[in-house]
Amino acid sequence: MKQETCKNCKIIRYSPWLVHFNTGACNGCDIEVLASITPLYDPERFGVRLAPSIRHGDILVVTGALTKKAGERLRRLYDQMPNPKFVVAVGACAVDGGVFNKSYSVEGGTDKAVPVAMYIPGCPPRPEAILDGIVKLLKKLEESGDKNE
Repeated sequence: MKQETCKNCKIIRYSPWLVHFNTGACNGCDIEVLASITPLYDPERFGVRLAPSIRHGDILVVTGALTKKAGERLRRLYDQMPNPKFVVAVGACAVDGGVFNKSYSVEGGTDKAVPVAMYIPGCPPRPEAILDGIVKLLKKLEESGDKNE
C-alpha cells in the first residue's frame, strides 16, 4: 500500500473535504455516511465537510463492493483528486467485498483499484465509527506530518 507523502498534509488535517462514492452497494453504508456528516454528530468541529466537486476533495470515502465497471470509475475519480489524497473504505463490502465477495461481477474491496489509507468495517458501520475512522486518519496525518517537518 503506497501512502501519500505528508509534507503538504498540514492543511488537510485541519479542514479535510470529503467526497463520497458508492461503487454499488445496498445503500446501508451510504445512509450512515450521510448521517455522520449531519449536525447531530457535528463533523465540522474537526473541520470535516463534503466537497462540492471531486477536484476539491481531500479524502475519498468509498462504500460498496468494487464491481468491474465501478473500479474503472473509481480509478478515474481518484486520478482527478488533487495531491495529497486519501481513501477511506467504509463498510464490509468496501473493505473486502463483503457478502458479495465471490460474485462474478465483484472484484473485491476498494484496495483492488486504489490505495486505501483507512478501513472502517461494519455492515453498516455506525456514524460514530465512520467519524472516528476519519478522525483517526487525521491523527495519523498529524503524526506523519510532524515526522516530516
